[in-house]
Amino acid sequence: MLPPGSKEFMVRIRFFWRPFFQGRNLLFTNTLSAGGMLALADVLQQSRETRKEPGRVRNWKRTGHMFLVGCSLGPMMHYWYGWLDRVYVGNALKTVGKKVMVDQLIASPTMALWYFVGMDVMEGHTLPEAWEEFKDKFWELYKADWCVWPAAQMINFYFLSPKFRVVYMNFITLGWDTYLSYLKHRDDGLHPAVKSDNSAVDVQQKALPASSPLEDKASKLQCETC
Repeated sequence: MLPPGSKEFMVRIRFFWRPFFQGRNLLFTNTLSAGGMLALADVLQQSRETRKEPGRVRNWKRTGHMFLVGCSLGPMMHYWYGWLDRVYVGNALKTVGKKVMVDQLIASPTMALWYFVGMDVMEGHTLPEAWEEFKDKFWELYKADWCVWPAAQMINFYFLSPKFRVVYMNFITLGWDTYLSYLKHRDDGLHPAVKSDNSAVDVQQKALPASSPLEDKASKLQCETC
């Protein structure tokens, strides 16, 4: 038995959170939680990176990009799972299995593409470059997806009310979002355009002859006479 004070506190908390899961507020909750958890995951991933490389500077712009992409994914998940619940009604095991399969075959690849393209565009890359990175990393991501999400979605579709689906996913998968940040920003090589630009700069620097000591002395004398 809970003491009276604890019961009153739990009732207040319940009525405080209820509006966030009703009507239009649910879309706002799903959007903000998706952006916030992706941003938090990137903060954790960058903390891990700075521990491995103490001289590394934290990139808050990258975290902001993760937040914006997460916010853009929130409405997609909101309407996707609303549609899925309307098409496959109920929580019978057969129905839940269909939901999980459709989600894995359609939603997972689509949202992965959206994530990579959105991040690359905000980082200044072109759509062809974003598509190349997506192709390079997709199968690694998708195989990991099948190891994590079917079980998580079975719990989601079988036990939870539809209005809690997106929030459950956003909060229960902080580790997954950290993996997304790691995979996206893993140093597998620069994008072609950036790589070619840097290579051109390196070639120019190597081509420049080093100044001789006599030239340095002559330049100093000229400065003193000026």
